[in-house]
Amino acid sequence: MTDVMSDVMSDVLIVGSGPTGLTLACDLARRGVPVRVLDQRPGPHRESRGKSLNRDGLDAMADLGVLGRIAEVGRELVLRKYFDGAQVEDTRLTDVLFMGQWQIEEVLREHLASFGVRVEHGARVTGIEQDREGVTARLADGGSIRAGYLAGCDGGRSTTRGLLGIAFEGTTEETGTMVLGDVTAPDLSRDVWHQWFTSDGGAMMLCPIPGTAVFQLQASPETDADGNPVPPTLEGFQRLFDRHARMEGIRLAGAAWLSTWRVNVRMAARMREGRVFLAGDAAHVHSVAGGLGMNTGIQDAMALGRTLGAALTGEAGARVLDGYEAERLPAAARVLADASERHRRVLAAVREPGRGTEAGMG
Repeated sequence: MTDVMSDVMSDVLIVGSGPTGLTLACDLARRGVPVRVLDQRPGPHRESRGKSLNRDGLDAMADLGVLGRIAEVGRELVLRKYFDGAQVEDTRLTDVLFMGQWQIEEVLREHLASFGVRVEHGARVTGIEQDREGVTARLADGGSIRAGYLAGCDGGRSTTRGLLGIAFEGTTEETGTMVLGDVTAPDLSRDVWHQWFTSDGGAMMLCPIPGTAVFQLQASPETDADGNPVPPTLEGFQRLFDRHARMEGIRLAGAAWLSTWRVNVRMAARMREGRVFLAGDAAHVHSVAGGLGMNTGIQDAMALGRTLGAALTGEAGARVLDGYEAERLPAAARVLADASERHRRVLAAVREPGRGTEAGMG
């Protein structure tokens, strides 16, 4: 059963309630633009996923008026680096706050609710039709929603992009290069982001999610006899931890959000189709190095909020709409190139004792 509200015309319909969609919704709502937010999930998740806000992301949170709440939740971290089991270096990161993606979304949902808007969960869009007056989104339950504009903020596997037939150009590696999950490690210090690297090129990282008992785990995958990556499991995580960390007595537990990450560098051929726009991972995906993904999506959302706000509430009218793609498509291309270069730097750096993921920062 969904919690989709009755069919009432809104100026903007947002598909997807991750950080990009929620940022856009908050920005439009504060401008007085009627907005609705749909998400196909049955409810909010509690997965760590993207886990940091850089200066650009923090500036956006300040602009929206939620930086105080974000600062209460997030924290700066020290990267503690180990090599072949030995602790070799600590590096403090500044101008970056770490927290789980679900915690950022929670702050933004609360802020959005202060404008009388709530996310409508269990709503899956199956069709998009548009005309000179607006956009109609067809839903899986047989209903429909009419809006002036639609924003697809629905991730790398974007239904919106697929329904529009917009090409997602680029490359994806066939095999997974990293396994991820949320785990607990009761006897491990939560004061630092632990990063273990080995001389054979392997890696295991455990980043504490503030205010919880959870660490986000990232590691080189196990492989089978044929050299193929093995799907992530708690038992596999423990074997990887024992191999790389070499810390007796630490037992991982409570594994959730088990995932495999592949190097995926793609960009939408365009970010606008008439009255429909793409933002965030729906428009571009790239390496995780430097933590640029969520922050770039938030920047997309702020730019789209300014554009739609100007078109709907200002004197500029619809002629400003082309400005969004003109600004953000080149920005996405730069981020893809930048993230790929950061990824190369990190891969080289972690083979040297005392260096870690900070090689991809800055």
